[in-house]
Amino acid sequence: MKKLLISSILIVLSFFVVAQEQKLNIIVFGAHPDDCDIDAGGTSILFSKLGHNVKFVSLTNGDAGHQEMGGGELARIRMAEAQEAGKRFGVTYTVLDNHDGELMPTLENRLKVIREIRKWNADVVIAPRPNDYHPDHRYTGILVQDAAYMVIVPNVAPDVPPLKKNPVFIYSEDGFQKPNPFDPDIAVIIDEVYDQKIYAMAAHKSQFFEWLPWTSGALDKVPEGEKARLEYLANWRLNTPNEKTRACLKKWYGDKAASATRVEGFEICEYGKQPADEEIKRLFPMLK
Repeated sequence: MKKLLISSILIVLSFFVVAQEQKLNIIVFGAHPDDCDIDAGGTSILFSKLGHNVKFVSLTNGDAGHQEMGGGELARIRMAEAQEAGKRFGVTYTVLDNHDGELMPTLENRLKVIREIRKWNADVVIAPRPNDYHPDHRYTGILVQDAAYMVIVPNVAPDVPPLKKNPVFIYSEDGFQKPNPFDPDIAVIIDEVYDQKIYAMAAHKSQFFEWLPWTSGALDKVPEGEKARLEYLANWRLNTPNEKTRACLKKWYGDKAASATRVEGFEICEYGKQPADEEIKRLFPMLK
């Protein structure tokens, strides 16, 4: 009887270990609190709903992004907004204490990125391309690019054990054309979770209903009331898939692609692991 009990416990434990090993670890980098949300929020919700682990990392504390306040006061507000957004997305949200508007691709910051990727034991790393109007966005892309490969080198940031294999590094979608336009390798339909993505993004009140409307001269167009604001944000952030994205959707979803209206696209970075199609399907199990 005792042997049978021990055997049963070992079987349960083995199933638990296998289940843990099958979970994917996804880490998304952005320059500011709210960038990860915009770039990969819907895909992250789908990962989370499937039981995988997702972490958002903002490389700055956002302490310059407002028209009426800044510094420590704003940084505290943006930290609180990020934590609330993380709850709504179902992800872990980390905000690093670098000043907004002052991010540089230094060795110190590269090591911070390497440590974040290693600690999360990442299978997939998502970041912006280093083509952007905002220097913080550009340098976030460069820092994450520079961490690719280095995450497996033991003598770099030796205080954190290196990864045993290089993750897949992918870029989130943007509309910039020079020096080269975004070319999607993966496109994820997020229609079913778009409302949740908008609700989660809306936690960043200081950004989507104050700062960004102010920078575009549209602060007077922001409605009052949660429902009206959610509709406002949903319409504002809705991007129609272009021809390239449609073709990418067709590859992964077949006929289902034709009816998709809300999509997040990703381009594989040359500097990380180069996955074959079957590996992409394993890493993005929502592609079906």
